[in-house]
Amino acid sequence: MKEIEEITKALIEFRNERDWEQFHNPKDLALAINVEAGELLELFLWKKAEEANKEKVKEELADILAYSFLLAEKYGFDVKDIVMNKIKINGEKYPVDKSKGTAKKYNEL
Repeated sequence: MKEIEEITKALIEFRNERDWEQFHNPKDLALAINVEAGELLELFLWKKAEEANKEKVKEELADILAYSFLLAEKYGFDVKDIVMNKIKINGEKYPVDKSKGTAKKYNEL
């Protein structure tokens, strides 16, 4: 996907201009994703979903995606391939005829 490659290239350029690659090892990128996910969750704490500040949601989601793309790049993963493969795996775990309209986990279907 050209768009993902462009985003990843821009992220790497931004990172490298600041000499931050030294901090972007897989462990710390994974931790950063978790921290940013926590910040995203905080935006919804004690509120209805529609009360969350959409601009802040956008910012936190961008952080999560950015760190995710950098982590995928570190391992040489093709983002499109890994997401499409996960959709296929989930399709096998959650067949439409058993999972449609239910939030049950695959082992409860």
